Amino acid sequence: MKFIDFSNYLLKIEHISSRLEITYLLAELYLKLAPEERQSATYLLQGQLVPDYESLEFQLSEKMLLRALSHFVKVEATADLFGEHDSAGAVITVTALYKKLGDIGTIAEKLLGDQAGTGLEIDQVYEQLRALALAHGTGSQEVKLQLVVHLLQQLDAVSAKYVIRIIMGKMRLGFSKMTLLDALSWAMTQTKNERVLLEDAYQKRADVGNLAAVYLSQPDAEKRQAQLTNMTVEWGVPVVPALCQRLNTAQEVIEKMETIFVEPKYDGMRLQIHIRKATETEPVELKLFTRNLENVGHMFPEFTALAAQLQGIDQAIFDAEVIAYDPATGGLRPFQETITRRRKHDVTEQAQSVPVRVFIFDLLLAGHESLIDKKLQERKESLKEHLLENEQFISTKHIATSDPKEIQDFHGQQLGAGLEGVVMKQVDGVYQSGRKGWNWVKMKEAEGTMGKLSDTLDVVVLGYYRGKGKRTGFGVGAFLVGIRDDTGNDEGVSTNLGSVSTSDVLKTVSKIGTGLSDEQFAELKTKADALTTPQNEQPSNYDVPKELFPDVWLQPGLVVEIAADEITQSPLHSAGLALRFPRLVKFRDDKSWQDATTLSELRAITIS
Repeated sequence: MKFIDFSNYLLKIEHISSRLEITYLLAELYLKLAPEERQSATYLLQGQLVPDYESLEFQLSEKMLLRALSHFVKVEATADLFGEHDSAGAVITVTALYKKLGDIGTIAEKLLGDQAGTGLEIDQVYEQLRALALAHGTGSQEVKLQLVVHLLQQLDAVSAKYVIRIIMGKMRLGFSKMTLLDALSWAMTQTKNERVLLEDAYQKRADVGNLAAVYLSQPDAEKRQAQLTNMTVEWGVPVVPALCQRLNTAQEVIEKMETIFVEPKYDGMRLQIHIRKATETEPVELKLFTRNLENVGHMFPEFTALAAQLQGIDQAIFDAEVIAYDPATGGLRPFQETITRRRKHDVTEQAQSVPVRVFIFDLLLAGHESLIDKKLQERKESLKEHLLENEQFISTKHIATSDPKEIQDFHGQQLGAGLEGVVMKQVDGVYQSGRKGWNWVKMKEAEGTMGKLSDTLDVVVLGYYRGKGKRTGFGVGAFLVGIRDDTGNDEGVSTNLGSVSTSDVLKTVSKIGTGLSDEQFAELKTKADALTTPQNEQPSNYDVPKELFPDVWLQPGLVVEIAADEITQSPLHSAGLALRFPRLVKFRDDKSWQDATTLSELRAITIS
């Protein structure tokens, strides 16, 4: 397919708010793609070159892209764009245009105007983008600049718009990976009937590009469905992690789940560990994936020692919680110390200053045997068989029970030890990604911060208010937070700025201005500055009443954990609910905004 035809599909999708219509267009696009284009096109649709878990970034700033676009400034064009001629120079002109429009992709489209392009195919554009991303070393920024200019010279205006957005990683198309799965099913069946099979396959092997290529290559329905059903975990490709539901009492847990395993709930960093022993020709291989599927293996080089702890197998996939500890006392350290291990520089020094313990609670692959569809009890037995524990790598302790009092006692013991509470798991449950069913449930309290609310909340910072008095020194006086609305339908929802897919809408639930230390206010400002929107524009998926408009809007990306005393009905907040006496517990750099608490979850949390 010509890239211009691909871009015209993106243009249509960008101007549609209905998720169903987007699904139909994506399905139509998939059917027109050549088999060899389907995988790369799927990544490009998401503003990527590779799946989430592979790190291949363009490393080009907005400033560098504006420099590239300055090569396309024409005197006659600037008069049309600004209403008068700007003689200050091409770079200054493009910078001024960026301040006016706020989207570099739109600037590229306007500057290229009626440029015809050379008719590049999708794979030709993809390869040039890949070469751009792979350029590194001394002088690489100038090389990248030249490659961007060269590629833009071969494109029409609409294609240039989306190439720039791909480089920026901001497609503005308004659909998620789940919409892509719907579209794949629709392409092959004209229904969403195979969406569940597609989602199950994706959760076991989180590469939607590869999944699209494999799925669309099989026209026979029976064989295609069997192929999806038989897809299982693969070393080096992350499994979408299982997450906890919430229940409020031990009695509720037993009524829902009967016999369970109860484990401590650690306040650490969730990591999926892929470890492979060394061979005669290859060293130990290690990949570590966060709950957002980011590979952070280079940040924990000491984890290669886990290979020596494997018993009777040459490779494994573990699910674990990683927590900083004090070597002098053996005590576990706060989450904010653990999260300092997430860094790209001075990794070895940080490993020495912030040592961690690894509490392993599940085994998903043992050697070449997938355990993901095995019962939890079998996975625990396999974990015990194949993991030789030591001081750093520890199998998480657990009890088996169907007695509510035993759960409460164990829960109290964990709180007394400074942990967050307990996680309860179905003894007969398979490993199920996401928050589906009642396989995993948490009962969590943070004494001294929880107040009356039965759980903390993970909320998205939508924007902030500059504040008065002392807080003007921080630049932040209060901030507005929201939660995801998961209660709507596929047709989207109307917000202040139009209609967007309901699953992506963020609704306000609280304005927080107390309970932060000076250091937290300063940290909040630093993190917020990296997410401010162009021209201070409200993101289209934010449903915010005008009375709550912040001074500064942020793109979704900053997640914080908050506690509160209770939930009340609210005629002001767009969630219809508000939090009484909310306060910051900690920043959740390990979570994406899609992991935020949902409206249905908030409704399920009751006062204890």
